[in-house]
Amino acid sequence: MYDVVIIGAGVSGSAAAREISRFRGNFCVLEKEEDVCCGTSKANSAIVHAGFDAPEGSLMAELNVEGNRMMGELSEELDFPFQRIGSLVICTDERDRGKLQELLERGRANGVPDLRIVEREELREMEPNVSDDAVAALYAPTGGIVCPFLLNIAMAENAAVNGVEFRFNTKVNGIEKTGKGFCIHTNNGDVSARTVVNAAGVYADVIHGMVSREKIHITPRKGEYYLLDKSAGKHVSHTIFSLPTKMGKGVLVTPTVHGNLLVGPTAVDIENREGVNTTASGLAEVAAKASGSVKNVPLRSVITSFAGLRAHEDRHEFIVREAGDAPGFVDCAGIESPGLTASPAIGKRAASIIQDILHLEENPEFCGTRKGILNPSRLSIEERNELIRKHPEYGTIICRCESISEGEILDAIHRPLGAKSLDGVKRRVRAGMGRCQAGFCSPKVMEILAREVPGLTMDQVTKSGGASGLIVGTDKDRL
Repeated sequence: MYDVVIIGAGVSGSAAAREISRFRGNFCVLEKEEDVCCGTSKANSAIVHAGFDAPEGSLMAELNVEGNRMMGELSEELDFPFQRIGSLVICTDERDRGKLQELLERGRANGVPDLRIVEREELREMEPNVSDDAVAALYAPTGGIVCPFLLNIAMAENAAVNGVEFRFNTKVNGIEKTGKGFCIHTNNGDVSARTVVNAAGVYADVIHGMVSREKIHITPRKGEYYLLDKSAGKHVSHTIFSLPTKMGKGVLVTPTVHGNLLVGPTAVDIENREGVNTTASGLAEVAAKASGSVKNVPLRSVITSFAGLRAHEDRHEFIVREAGDAPGFVDCAGIESPGLTASPAIGKRAASIIQDILHLEENPEFCGTRKGILNPSRLSIEERNELIRKHPEYGTIICRCESISEGEILDAIHRPLGAKSLDGVKRRVRAGMGRCQAGFCSPKVMEILAREVPGLTMDQVTKSGGASGLIVGTDKDRL
């Protein structure tokens, strides 16, 4: 029997796993997909929100601000990219200044430091490409950008190194209360646990409903995005928001930590919890609304579009607590924006609740640091030449667009919770994320996966696990 089973390996579940691994015990994460970071955590705005938008006094506001404060130190401990570039909320109509003032006052009440309103002239100096209609903006210097994949992967890897077991391709079909805790029924057999952490994203209400009569309801809220080439990455230098509405923070324009430009998202409530298709109307809306805050967005430089789902809870509030009628069952539900920002604080809070229940001993062997995958582009010419001399695989470029070497891909496969699919490699080292979107490097990455992953043959390599196989036959067989 496990002391704790965590359902879901997104940022909330992985953060909870890392924090729980600070204690001694038998811990496990169940994930229905083939890897960590396969749901909401992989398709979002990659923003570290300052905390001025969430309602004053809400758990969402509290954990947003706490997560923002934690992010800098966490990025150093776990070696993932994070930049505090600041954000601007653009006001394009003098009649809306009151809304900007409301955000300022709410942010200060939430504990966001150094907020201020900048006027037209200063705004133009900060962002030359801001809309000509902009009259003022709320400036939040603590806002930032992060790589959501590497944040998620870093927390999961660190949890695994500290003894947490991860079971992939394991879907929870039912949960029963028992005298000693819970029996979790999965497609891979039953799992027993003293306590459960529900971090199942858009399915968190379904999992919650398996054990509790106190129902919660989550609506998948789809957001569509454009990702632009690195040639457009300097079009803005801050995260640019429009004034928020009841459906969210609106369409933003922001640099990414990898040098691209990201534009989006829309906000459309849907029924399909797997509905991550893009639409012509949604992307047209992104283009139109982006131009309201930033002029001349270079949409000719789009290299891909994508959509993600937010787990919108009816009350628009995070739920991080023990279920009232199911002792030992802890929800991390309704984790929509700013969930990525808040995830370190969500994990910390979930672990604290578990500790209050189980009274676990501290793990004296806990290691809170992790070293990320070596990026040879950060080395000097002399250092890189020496690296290639010792490890020739770093001299073989596999992904030309992102200059990713075979050595980096090998590291992505062989490290804790290593990649087993094309998308797994892509999220860890960006092979396939560049201008050609894997058109050139996919066959070679497939060869490396088939060679390096035990038991995996070329025709079994997938894009993202499950039924996403890439080879359906061979020309020789047909001949």
